[in-house]
Amino acid sequence: MTITRFLGDDHRGCDALFTAAEQAVEDGDWAAASTAWAPFHEAMARHFAMEEEVLFPAFEEATGMAGGPPAMMRVEHQQMRALLMQMAQALAARDQAGYLGDAETLLVMMQQHNMKEEQILYPMTDRALPGAVMVDRLAQHHRG
Repeated sequence: MTITRFLGDDHRGCDALFTAAEQAVEDGDWAAASTAWAPFHEAMARHFAMEEEVLFPAFEEATGMAGGPPAMMRVEHQQMRALLMQMAQALAARDQAGYLGDAETLLVMMQQHNMKEEQILYPMTDRALPGAVMVDRLAQHHRG
């Protein structure tokens, strides 16, 4: 399996969890929203950690590229973390409009971010790094 496929599949998993939480908030089902939020938030944190702690450092070491695509992805991760914090606060306050507004912003950011990773960064990592070894390392990190 390639890095692109492994992490692309993880993007789609995060997207599905996002949709479940957003739908519950739209429905005003706060119990379901809280239940759906936890796995979504955990999946996002795990995905960011796989990239920031495993993939990006390996890519930067292999290519000698510092300040390139991984640096921009880290900045975007921080922006998404800030939105996730705001969404968690809105969920706790049962602020439907606040949650859905932040969710809409996050969705656009995730779509743009994932496209850059899947079309640019991940293919670069597949060329620069031993795919099977990296996928094993990412999978181990994913499982925690």
